[in-house]
Amino acid sequence: MSKTVMIVDDSASLRQVVGIALRGAGYEVIEACDGKDAISKLIGQKVHLIISDVNMPNMDGITFVKNVKQMPNYKFTPVIMLTTESQDGKKQEGQAAGAKAWVVKPFQPAQLLAAASKLILP
Repeated sequence: MSKTVMIVDDSASLRQVVGIALRGAGYEVIEACDGKDAISKLIGQKVHLIISDVNMPNMDGITFVKNVKQMPNYKFTPVIMLTTESQDGKKQEGQAAGAKAWVVKPFQPAQLLAAASKLILP
């Protein structure tokens, strides 16, 4: 049975690149353009991993992760932050919010897939 990954990023081209890599590796993909959109799409869906940008309109990635961690169904869903932010302060904020990994853009799809396969529970 395939695993579902949600990609949250305000860049359509980035969602496309990540989506192609994930689908190529056999994952189902749900796309969302920001934190608010993502939360509306989470309702009742089984999601095995969330990959989220940090800087987005309407709801940024850190706020989004904090919200996800309040939702009983998604409390334990692993989150990878995929971002241009490489400052330690932001990383710590992300980890405090509940993010499990931090991948800095530009990234290699293989690097992202490796992180995904480590975090997605069988």
